[in-house]
Amino acid sequence: MGVEQQLEKSDAEAPLVVGLQPLALVDQVARVDWSLLNSIPGERGGSQRVTAKELERILAEVNLHILPQYGEAAAVRTLAGGSVANMIRGLAGGFRILSAIVGTRGDDDPGQMFNDSMKASGVHLDRLRVKQGPTGQCVCLVDVEGNRTMRPCLSDAVRLQASELSQGDFQGAKWIVLNGYGLYGEELVERAVELAKKEGAQVAMDLSSFEVIRNFRPRLMKLLASHQIDLCFANEDEARELLRGSGNFSPEEGLAFLAKYCSWAVVMLGSKGCIASHKEEIVRVPAIEVGEVVDTTGAGCCAGAAAVRALGGEITKENVRWMHKQLDLRSLPSKGITYVYS
Repeated sequence: MGVEQQLEKSDAEAPLVVGLQPLALVDQVARVDWSLLNSIPGERGGSQRVTAKELERILAEVNLHILPQYGEAAAVRTLAGGSVANMIRGLAGGFRILSAIVGTRGDDDPGQMFNDSMKASGVHLDRLRVKQGPTGQCVCLVDVEGNRTMRPCLSDAVRLQASELSQGDFQGAKWIVLNGYGLYGEELVERAVELAKKEGAQVAMDLSSFEVIRNFRPRLMKLLASHQIDLCFANEDEARELLRGSGNFSPEEGLAFLAKYCSWAVVMLGSKGCIASHKEEIVRVPAIEVGEVVDTTGAGCCAGAAAVRALGGEITKENVRWMHKQLDLRSLPSKGITYVYS
């Protein structure tokens, strides 16, 4: 049954996909040299929280280490961020799927910028709360190989609490999208999964970062063991962290581990594409080759959006034509993007 048929059988205005991002996030993205990454706290390639003072210091240092990007003068780009927001924006703007986001933003300019960006992509915002206080910020440092290191500042940002979630937040949805960062909220992810299952929805979860797995392993394992996460995404570092202490690691072992708990499992391998499993079937999908990798920020989120879209129903010829057009506008290759009949 395709997405269009599903929508006809339910409320036509109800979102097919609802994403939970407990706090809005605005990214400050900059391409920088290696020396800056060596001087900031935390491991390169991960996501470690920083204080407001640390964020201010990092942004000041960025101006001394910033590199040009996209053939333009060096500059810090300000974007609406957060992995769930990126996935939902991809589904709404890229695949034209009715999608909504549940969460909270601040009543400040960054919060309004987040709101406007999501609205421009067609995301339903009636479930996004506005509270007094600052919107979360994250500095995304992109190295010369295109890999990103994230340092979010969320200490005083407004956020959604588990007690504020209601059944209405997920009403009509077929898929609920979560990420590991939600585990920073006490019982928030668990409450969202409970409400999702009451709604009869399936749950997709992105594990987010190896630090999240390291910090919340007991809660995460309990959640996986409940078999209520239907689709789980991990990159190679996250899969490795899941299997820490179990001997030699391979992406295939990480995939097998997730497949014990989830109907669909995906391990993303960067330039090598990804591997995915469903029941007894395992597939390997190669990445589309490009010349220079400039920035991988949000790449996994877009891949996750495509997976949720594919599981929700077939990708139409119209979707494929739109993707070809967007790639052509950005002078990117479209080889390998074809229409597949169900």
